Amino acid sequence: MESKRFSLSNIDWKKIGTGCLIAITGAILTYLTPIITNLELGAWTPLVVTFWSVIANIVRKWIIDNTKTTTPTE
Repeated sequence: MESKRFSLSNIDWKKIGTGCLIAITGAILTYLTPIITNLELGAWTPLVVTFWSVIANIVRKWIIDNTKTTTPTE
């Protein structure tokens, strides 16, 4: 079910929260990268954050069992 204009449904909030967690995971992994690898990221930091966020989303999609999800029929 889609939300009306200027309102957010529970599904919208769940998607926003998921995106936020993915972004935070990417930021944390970027923070840990120089500590673990002794690699200075410098100007590449924004790209590394993006990379880790994408990897976090791929891992999340790979782990979650979507076989129980049903699609609505019209």
